[in-house]
Amino acid sequence: MAVSPPVCDFGWKAPDFTLPGTDGRDWSLTDIRGRRGTLVMFICNHCPYVQSVIDRIVRDAKDLQALGIGVAAISSNDAVEYPEDGFGNMTAEAAKHGFTFPYLHDESQAVAKAYGATCTPDFFGFDAGLGLQYRGRLDASGRRAAAPDAKRELYEAMKEVAGTGKGPREQTPSMGCSIKWKAA
Repeated sequence: MAVSPPVCDFGWKAPDFTLPGTDGRDWSLTDIRGRRGTLVMFICNHCPYVQSVIDRIVRDAKDLQALGIGVAAISSNDAVEYPEDGFGNMTAEAAKHGFTFPYLHDESQAVAKAYGATCTPDFFGFDAGLGLQYRGRLDASGRRAAAPDAKRELYEAMKEVAGTGKGPREQTPSMGCSIKWKAA
């Protein structure tokens, strides 16, 4: 079922975390933080919304890192019910697509809950002081990728954050598969 996150709560502070990465090390928010901003994105391996744009996510992350934006991706799905999202498969996914950013496993789902993540992909763009400035979509893509020349909404928003410390006032929410929560 497709869901969309709420609109951006400007200035909301990024919750800290420490999670294991597919590269074999633990990463904290401080480790990921960029000098001009930070992008935390919730993705997973099996979601068709993510898979339709994974190459664009990798492209934009690399371009944002060049601007001084720290980037990390987090998978929080229940890997027991969705084994494609298990840690071993995350490692393969990061290698397959050449991730230039840490891909982190939120097995307890505590980080997704702290962030209020609702779907994959779900993008949280923070300024240098870790205040939220962007909670929009990557681009006009949905379950299928938009045209190759689609406006790079996430990239442009985070470029603005890197340059001014502020995100755009007009933001279109992301859309994707719901986070696969563990049974209570």
